[in-house]
Amino acid sequence: MAEGYPALVRKLGHTYWFPRLGRILVPVDRFLQRTSKGRLTVLGPQVLPQLLLTTCGRQTGQPRTVALLYARHGDDYLVVASNWGQQHHPSWSANLLAEPKAQIEVDGRTTAVTARLTEGAERQDSWAAVTKVWPAYDTYEARSGRTLRVFTLEATRG
Repeated sequence: MAEGYPALVRKLGHTYWFPRLGRILVPVDRFLQRTSKGRLTVLGPQVLPQLLLTTCGRQTGQPRTVALLYARHGDDYLVVASNWGQQHHPSWSANLLAEPKAQIEVDGRTTAVTARLTEGAERQDSWAAVTKVWPAYDTYEARSGRTLRVFTLEATRG
């Protein structure tokens, strides 16, 4: 994939219309990732690293799966509850706060994880890592008027 394409996508992420397009493409992306066991995504893993996060619905108790961008932080994964810069937090983040046990699928491999909301200095370090992957998170945070939740997903041991 040409080196300019990832840079273009990251630049377009700051535009007002890109989140609207993204919300349309998310169900398509989730389908592609599930059926290809992580090999295919809408934009391609070379552009944006993505995982499937499955949480337990806090009201229904049913599994809920969402496709998310991620950054690596050592052995852990970092995900941001940006909700495309909307004023409210996404449901999956409330699900993790209620029940931190979840699972992720990355490159076709499923891993049980425990989520932790980052705070203080840890959040600052995590924010630097996630905005390196997707600089538009800064734009989303400013647009939303809220502090975006950043979660660390640690593989469950044992």
